[in-house]
Amino acid sequence: MLANRSLPTTDLLPPPAGNRFAGTVNPVPAEVLARSTWQPGCPVAAGELRYLTLSFWGFDGHAHTGEILVNASVADAVVTVFGQLFAAKFPIEEMRVTAPAELTAPPTGDGNNTNAFVCRPARGQTNWSAHAYGLAIDVDPFCNPYTKGDLVLPELASAYLDRGNPRPGMITPGDRTVAAFSAIGWTWGGTWTTPKDRMHFSSNGR
Repeated sequence: MLANRSLPTTDLLPPPAGNRFAGTVNPVPAEVLARSTWQPGCPVAAGELRYLTLSFWGFDGHAHTGEILVNASVADAVVTVFGQLFAAKFPIEEMRVTAPAELTAPPTGDGNNTNAFVCRPARGQTNWSAHAYGLAIDVDPFCNPYTKGDLVLPELASAYLDRGNPRPGMITPGDRTVAAFSAIGWTWGGTWTTPKDRMHFSSNGR
């Protein structure tokens, strides 16, 4: 299972009608903000974030509806990207707002949540991550692990370091996922030398 990810998606929101893509952009509801990682010390105000609901295809072959928080300045462009991923039937296991407990959870799990806003520093640094501004998205992290030297995150995702063995959910140079983000001016961490952040797309190159 860990070498060939194909887990079903647990629905948090109603699936899209007629298996058609739907994307919404709204101010962040109070209850969503309360279960997110946002707090007053974050580098972006709550009013600068938007709550997106987005259709996606799961590894189970069914259409689902996910949720993410992004910076208001990129909200419409992000909807466009996920519309293209839906049209390409690129599989996503889950898409939900990151919870505060996940900030301190050990990285040993096998999570595969596609997420955007997370109020945290960049990995191994003290400066804010692009995620803390809502300007970055991690897509299928388990299928597209982060590596720096011998470090692999998530730690159970080592089977996905073999990029010559393409499997559903993997992002590869020049594929539709990279093309969709490139079209809105975002860069892919899979092109970095070290670290190599295969899951990561950002609007500011960080």
